[in-house]
Amino acid sequence: MARILITGASRGIGRGTAVALAERGHEVIATARDVTALDEVPAALRLSLDVTDQASVDAAIARAGHVDVLVSNAGATVRAPLETVPLEAIREIFELNTLGALRVAQAVMPGMRAQGSGQLIFMSSIQGRLVLPLIGAYAVSKWALEALAETLAVESGHFGISVHVLQPGAVASGGAERAQVYLDDDNPYRPLLDKIGVFRAAPITVEEVADAVAETVGQAAKAPFRIPVGDAATSLLAARKAAPENVPFLPASLDW
Repeated sequence: MARILITGASRGIGRGTAVALAERGHEVIATARDVTALDEVPAALRLSLDVTDQASVDAAIARAGHVDVLVSNAGATVRAPLETVPLEAIREIFELNTLGALRVAQAVMPGMRAQGSGQLIFMSSIQGRLVLPLIGAYAVSKWALEALAETLAVESGHFGISVHVLQPGAVASGGAERAQVYLDDDNPYRPLLDKIGVFRAAPITVEEVADAVAETVGQAAKAPFRIPVGDAATSLLAARKAAPENVPFLPASLDW
């Protein structure tokens, strides 16, 4: 069984992933900014880790010791049109979703190289390959994350490290409900919020995503690089791939 470090394990997908991996006999290292939020998470080790803070990452990885697999899950989203979203909000989400993921990967990769094996599993989204209105800031961070992950796959495969990107669509994880909204009733883009609600009408469960992570760990290097999670994600990503590249793609349900 593998020794697996999970970021953002206190709730949602990260917590569900810790449960799924522990049930399969893996040794889970659960991390979150607030370590007390991990009290009920099944894990061999629970650590405080803020992916946006280099000192926090360094301290957590030093305490974690040997790591076979990184599940890079910590992240957040916002709701705002790009015309009016505060640039500071984009900086913060990029720091968390993208640079935070790289910061932790950089910390665990030397050990993986030394042992000649390892897995980096990044929690992306269908929005790592397409965009949705009002969630553009999130998409920016996930497109960049996928470029980062693909580069790591090319560079680190030589050392026995496999890299994988999971791409769920809407997930009933509570993340959307916690999103900061920069969109008052006078904003001309306000009507789009209702369309986003329709798009999220049938989210997949946290457990479905957690099972996909566990399957990826089980397949190790044989797992695909990009892994859509759920039927909706599979169909939307296929539609995006089939659509012309010279025009912006928008799912039919979000016609604007």
